[in-house]
Parts: sequence; C-alpha cells; structure tokens
Amino acid sequence: GAMSVDSITDLSDNTSKLLEALQLSHPHELDARRSLGKKKMLSLNPITWQVPRIVDRCCKHIETHGLQTVGIFRVGSSKKRVQQLREEFDRGLDVFLDEHQSVHDVAALLKEFLRDMPDSLIPRELYAAFLSTASMEGPAQLAALQLMLFLLPPCHSDTLHRLLQFLSKVARHAESSRGPDGQEIPGNKMTVSNLATIFGPNVLQKEKPGEKDVGAMNFEDSTAVILVLQRLIEHYQTLFMVSPEMQRDILRRLFQTDPDVIDYLLRRK
Repeated sequence: GAMSVDSITDLSDNTSKLLEALQLSHPHELDARRSLGKKKMLSLNPITWQVPRIVDRCCKHIETHGLQTVGIFRVGSSKKRVQQLREEFDRGLDVFLDEHQSVHDVAALLKEFLRDMPDSLIPRELYAAFLSTASMEGPAQLAALQLMLFLLPPCHSDTLHRLLQFLSKVARHAESSRGPDGQEIPGNKMTVSNLATIFGPNVLQKEKPGEKDVGAMNFEDSTAVILVLQRLIEHYQTLFMVSPEMQRDILRRLFQTDPDVIDYLLRRK
C-alpha cells in the first residue's frame, strides 16, 4: 500500500492539492542552497520553490549591489531602461543582471512587477481579512496573520516569503555602520516603516490596477496596509514556520482521511 509516485502529476487532484497546501518542512530544508535534484518535473517534495525568475533576480541584484544605496526604491529610474528589462523578461529571455545595471532601475522593475500582477501577491479576496489584523496586537495578531498566510496559493506564498526576506535584509542596512578598519559604511535609510509604505500598496491591492477609484484608498486603509506589511517584514521567519504542534495536529487529522499520503510523508522524513 505504499506510494511510489515521484511527481505530483501522478497523484489525484485532491491529493495533489493536499500536498501543495501542507508545505510541511524541517527548518534545514528551507535553505535555498539545497539541491533540487536532476528531475525537471514538479517533485513530490512539497517545498519546491515557485518564485518568478524576475523577482528572485531583482532581489539578488539589489542584495549584491544596492544595500548601501541611499534612498533605494525612492530615487528615480530610467523609464526606458526599465521598460527594456521588462520586455526582455516578458519574452522569456535569460536576463542577466550584473554590476553594470542601475540599482534604481532594478528596484523600479521589481515594484512594477508586483504592482501589475494579474492578481496581487496577497490575493484581493483576502484583502479585507489581512487589513482586519491591523487593529489586533501581539500574539493574536501574528497568529491571525499566520493562518491567512497558510491560505495563499504556493506560488504566492513562496514569492511573498522571498520578498519579505529581501525587504528584511534591506532594512537591516538602513543605519550607517563602521567597517573593520573604522571606515563609515553608509546606510540606505530604508527602515521597515519606509519599505512598508512603498511596497504595501503593491502587495495588498483592493482593486486591479487601472480600475476606477484604485488610487482613492482612504486614510484608514492606507495606514492599515502599511502596518500589516510592516508586521509581515518584522516577523516573516516566525510566520512562515509551521510549528511542531500544528504539524502533529495536521498529521493526526490526515491519518484518518489520507493514510497513504501520511505514510509517504513520514517515510520521507
């Protein structure tokens, strides 16, 4: 009765969705440097990353070349160069971002991609639910945010995790510091609050870009959007880690409904 399939496509639709939703993992398996093996198909391993190439490459470029750039995401960019990069990614080209690319152009490209997604990174159907957490505090707020993050489709969840990881790293370089020889290393001035103000409206959207009243977000909603994204940046590591207690609860429930799947997961671990 043991399962021997190697690909999600070999499973029934119900079981496939179950595995995608679980994303059960040990902390060491979240290391992005791990090998995904030789197979090109979607592995049964439910932690295969689904992050758009443009997002990962923009983040890596800024992490490598732009963490000390003052005012990153606020300084203007070249619309012509950004449009050219956007068209190259749209055509599926293997776009290589190196030190010759302007950090401000890459930053603008990342913001544009998030703004213009067909469905926002946090799906619009969850907009009101996420905003409702702004009035909560402490552990209750984080618990509610985590449960809603579990509702995100895998691609949205993985991409949001990558973005929050990146924004957290940018914020850690906001203040000036001293190097090993005492030289001053300039900070980028982009605190968590500043980043949440810039990225909040791109990640949490009530309406599609271009629809009427899209720019008419009231002050209360705008403040809530910033606060929610700020919490996500500050606590992303905790929010994206399934607790041992919750994993055990899921395993117990699945043992009654999907014993074949639970047998495979336990043997894999």
